[in-house]
Amino acid sequence: MSEGTSPSYRWWQLITGIVCMVMIANLQYGWTLFVTPIDNKYHWGRAAIQVAFSIFVLCETWLVPVEGWFVDRFGPKIVVLIGGVLVGIAWLMNGAASSLTMLYIAAALGGIGAGGVYGTCVGNALKWFPDRRGLAAGLTAAGFGAGSALTIIPIQHMIQTSGYEATFTWFGIGQGVVVVVLSLFLAAPKAGEVPAVAPSQRQTRRNYEPLEMLRSPVFWVMYAMFVLVGAGGLMATAQLAPIANDFQIAKVPVSLLGLTLPALTFALSIDRVLNGLTRPFFGWVSDYIGRENTMFIAFGLEAIGIWALSIFGTHPLSFVILTGLVFFAWGEIYSLFPSTCTDTYGSKFATVNSGLLYTAKGTASLLVPLANILNTATGNWHAVFIVAAVMNAVAAIMALAVLKPMRDAHNAREAVAQPAVPRTA
Repeated sequence: MSEGTSPSYRWWQLITGIVCMVMIANLQYGWTLFVTPIDNKYHWGRAAIQVAFSIFVLCETWLVPVEGWFVDRFGPKIVVLIGGVLVGIAWLMNGAASSLTMLYIAAALGGIGAGGVYGTCVGNALKWFPDRRGLAAGLTAAGFGAGSALTIIPIQHMIQTSGYEATFTWFGIGQGVVVVVLSLFLAAPKAGEVPAVAPSQRQTRRNYEPLEMLRSPVFWVMYAMFVLVGAGGLMATAQLAPIANDFQIAKVPVSLLGLTLPALTFALSIDRVLNGLTRPFFGWVSDYIGRENTMFIAFGLEAIGIWALSIFGTHPLSFVILTGLVFFAWGEIYSLFPSTCTDTYGSKFATVNSGLLYTAKGTASLLVPLANILNTATGNWHAVFIVAAVMNAVAAIMALAVLKPMRDAHNAREAVAQPAVPRTA
């Protein structure tokens, strides 16, 4: 650390990034609560409304590399500030939207803003914590995964009492203002401001530029795995309320952990918490047992959880517990993949490089409307669950059978090309 920087400064940077992530979480994880009310008012059909969700995710993910380019050149403040303004405007537009076109434009603006905040905060965490990269990325991503947990019940209540339009408006203003204010405190690390500690993970000794990374087969293997795992989780995120309604258990009271709530409300709340906890947990685990080993465990659990949900999910209590397992085994992709990417390709261009990998989430989102089509064609959600479970099982196997040996070979080639640098104790 440099003499002018307090050791606690990087932790404040991490906390600031986490709170920013909390403020944009509802754009994705609160969306499912608005689908049915919007359809009840305009009768556009759930599949058409869910196109807005796909547009949001596409803009949130596919533009992150561009936003990362601005971060690397102008710093994190301006990108997050503009992002905060855009997410506020997006929710105001959602509340006023009287056509699918306006809803889609709002989704695009929200995606651009959320992507700017997300990519910047994750990239900043990766740069500030080379010694605890999995944990730092996980904690930051947890803000996005669990950020909506505390607001699920207030949003549901406000939708019921004041309408979804007012809910979009007031939550949009509040979330946008907080992000704008916090953006002023963000800063990227300078030379000497991060600890020179040898991490336990295999990490590159040089920094790969984005185009150089795109020529690496390892990147595309990670991309394919990200799509496979991401698609199943995004389907569950966007379709959870419709699934619960079709199972006719959404409003059935469930008692668990001393609480009694309607099944859908309980599932949404506990899912957000577990989806947040899994990111730092598996990130921390991967710092010790390896990224690929952790991926195999998590993706395997996800496959089992989705399969079990297809069999036992019609029971209210099982629905709550199994959706919790699904989200716990899914959310860690947002800590494991950025950490693995930065381990493999260096931290100098971490915002852009991890952003390029993050576009896999956008690719995966294209499959979300297909879940409605498959559901309509088959008359139930069983086929959707089975497809998602198989995709996760394939990704789990790829982690050990494909990614791990390819990364070992990549590191071996690098060691030959560049002599080893003595590690600092």
